Amino acid sequence: MSDLSELRFFRTPAHPCSYLEGQQAATLFVDPQTRLDAALYSELSRLGFRRSGDYLYRPHCEGCQACIPARVRVADFQPRRRHKRLMQRNADLRVSEEPARYTREIYRLYARYIDQRHGDGDMYPPSEEQFTSFLTCDWADTRFHCFRDGDDQLLAVAVTDHLDDGLSAVYTFFDPDRGERGLGVNALLWQIQASHRRGLPYLYLGYWIRQCQKMRYKSQYRPLEVLIQGQWRELEEPDRDTGA
Repeated sequence: MSDLSELRFFRTPAHPCSYLEGQQAATLFVDPQTRLDAALYSELSRLGFRRSGDYLYRPHCEGCQACIPARVRVADFQPRRRHKRLMQRNADLRVSEEPARYTREIYRLYARYIDQRHGDGDMYPPSEEQFTSFLTCDWADTRFHCFRDGDDQLLAVAVTDHLDDGLSAVYTFFDPDRGERGLGVNALLWQIQASHRRGLPYLYLGYWIRQCQKMRYKSQYRPLEVLIQGQWRELEEPDRDTGA
C-alpha cells in the first residue's frame, strides 16, 4: 500500500458545473508529476477518485457534495426483468477485448456518438487528440471492450480500467442510430458480469448525483454502494425508476 499522505494535490479554479445548473464546481487532481501505477489507482478509486486520460481526480466543490462515488457490489447484483430482456436482445453481439488505442474504426464510432448525443457538451466537437487524451493512459490497465454484430459491424465500445478490487467503467460510446438495442445499458450489464467472472467484487461507476437525471440512473443497479464521509455504504434511497 502506498503512503497517500505523501501525495500532492492541486485544485482547479471554480467553473460552471456540468451537472447542476447555476452551481460552481472545482476539481481536485493528483499532482501530474506523481508516478502513478495501477496499484495506486486502485487505492485512490476506493477513496472516490476517477481517471480521465493520465489524470486522477475527484470533485472538490465549495459547499457542495452532490457528486457521490458509486460502485455496484457485483456478487449480489440481480438483473431486473427488463435487463434480462435487453441482454437477450443483444445476445447476438460478440465482445472482443482490445488494446486501448486509437483506431480509425473505433474513433469513427466515438465521433458519431459525440456529435449526435453530446453536441452541447464539453467534449464537442470531437477530435483524434481529444479521444486519445481522454480515454487512453500510459500507466493504467485499460481495455476497449468492443461489441460487434454478426456482420462484424462495431456497435459499442466500453472503455474499462482493471483495478485490484474491480473494474472501473470509464466511458461507453455506441452507435447513436441503434437506440432499440439499449447499447449503453447492455455494456454496463456486461461489465458487471465481467467483474463477476473475474472474481472481482465491484464495478466502479463514477459519481451518482441525486439531483441530476443523467447521473441518477446508476441507482437502478443494486446493490449500489456509495462513499459517504469516507465509508462505503449501501444506497438505501428508493429507486425512482420502478420499471420491472
